[in-house]
Amino acid sequence: MKNFSLVILLAAIVLSFSSVFVVPEGQKAIVMLFSKVQKDSDDQAIVYSPGLQFKVPFFSQVRRIDARIQTLDGAPDRFVTSEKKDLIVDSFVKWRVDDFSAFYLRARGDKQYAETLLKQKVNNGLRTNFGSRTIREIVSGERSELMAEALVQASESAKELGIEVLDVRVKQINLPQEVSSSIYQRMRAERTAVAKEHRSEGQEKAETIRAEIDRRVTVMLADAERNARSVRGQGDAQAAEIYANAYNKDPEFFSFVRSLEAYKKTFKDKQDVMVLSPDSDFFKYMKGATAQ
Repeated sequence: MKNFSLVILLAAIVLSFSSVFVVPEGQKAIVMLFSKVQKDSDDQAIVYSPGLQFKVPFFSQVRRIDARIQTLDGAPDRFVTSEKKDLIVDSFVKWRVDDFSAFYLRARGDKQYAETLLKQKVNNGLRTNFGSRTIREIVSGERSELMAEALVQASESAKELGIEVLDVRVKQINLPQEVSSSIYQRMRAERTAVAKEHRSEGQEKAETIRAEIDRRVTVMLADAERNARSVRGQGDAQAAEIYANAYNKDPEFFSFVRSLEAYKKTFKDKQDVMVLSPDSDFFKYMKGATAQ
């Protein structure tokens, strides 16, 4: 009798432990009974919240699923724009499990497998949105609209996995290395062409200004030369008039003064040699008393 009571006690203890399970904080659980998810009267899966829970012993299996918000941040992917240009897009997704039964059945309750499927669905939405826009539209200001549309598309497609997509964000958009090099070269060529055009325009304007200045200088020099010749001519005329008036007043004295000036200039250099006849008029005023 004593042994029978001990067996009953042990059976009760085993039965108690097999009918109780614990759901940790941050997780939720579903119970599989004969490989089927337990459901309530409304045919909805019974989800067990964190804490101490009860189940049918021996025939039930507990599947714990992380109920916290998850971040899917994979490697950057390549997308094609409407211009058939490749872009390297780095994005991330915030998600959590919404339908635990569907998540278990469709994604096998495996986080990595679920993220693989979710990544495909999000990329399909992003690929559609990038493919309908140009690079200028994506970069200039339609990124927010693009992410909003991608969020809607990802949310709709992720429902079948039992996942709720909370946010889709594009962190960075880059061009492939080969495209970046060609674009930089094209930009450099365009800038070089613009610089050459500006230089040629500057040289043209410089030549125009230089020609205008040269023309003005030529005109000013011509005017100055004309004025100088006019003044010189007036001076020569006045000098000739003065000489003529002086000569008319005393021709003999004027001739004498002019001869003295000629002597002074002639005999200035002692090395000069002149061959003249003695009766030459040049020595008219150097022939003695008669000349005096």
